[in-house]
Amino acid sequence: MKLSGNTILITGGGTGIGFAFAERFMKAGNTVIATGRRERVLEQAKERLPGLITRVSDLDIESERIALFDWVTTHYPDVNALVNNAGIQQRFNALTVDARTDWKAYNKEITTNLEAPVHLALLFAPWFAAREAAAILNVTSGLAFTPFAIAPIYSATKAALHSFTMSLRLQLSATSVEVIEVAPPAVNTDLGGTGLHVHGEPLDAFADGIFKGLEEGKAEVGYGTSVDRLRMSRDDIDAYAAKMYESSKGLIE
Repeated sequence: MKLSGNTILITGGGTGIGFAFAERFMKAGNTVIATGRRERVLEQAKERLPGLITRVSDLDIESERIALFDWVTTHYPDVNALVNNAGIQQRFNALTVDARTDWKAYNKEITTNLEAPVHLALLFAPWFAAREAAAILNVTSGLAFTPFAIAPIYSATKAALHSFTMSLRLQLSATSVEVIEVAPPAVNTDLGGTGLHVHGEPLDAFADGIFKGLEEGKAEVGYGTSVDRLRMSRDDIDAYAAKMYESSKGLIE
């Protein structure tokens, strides 16, 4: 992926990984548009990063995804990169969930993590294919490869997004569109709630490592523990997932 001269849309770009990417893309000479649900968060991002363009969108709603595409392509027709970063994580015990009354909340995780990025990728792909150079970056997770049993929906959505990314890369291989997967390990952000990932990789070190992978032209970019997980054997995956569960199951009991 060329790292300068782009116009880039980042979902969930007001905080965490999305904001760290926005900082680095802008520093490299790109126009960056950040979208998210919370207006105040986006305002704070603009205060920290002058020149950042923002747009409030609830990407869980189909019509708002279409409206975002129409707005971006109308006002910023040079847009040539999409970073599907927005995501949520919920931890729970399947035996204590009330699936009658609480399903809406759990289904939101599927919508945010899978339906929205797939829809946005399909909206933008034809537009990008007409550009001289373009890219779709899907942010999955190391948990796409080694599921975190106490966050089962999150892990499943990231695995599905990984599969979709592979297929999209093959379908667009004859076009100008690069399809890139970024697979973070645990990173010290507020994903899932404040304080849950304080032992994760430092955000700035992680973002710098990912940008090094992008500079090297990698189609799949991991960092820290996720690097090995991208290529683990099935037996190693089973062992890794079981070990994670044993060390964390007390959090949902």
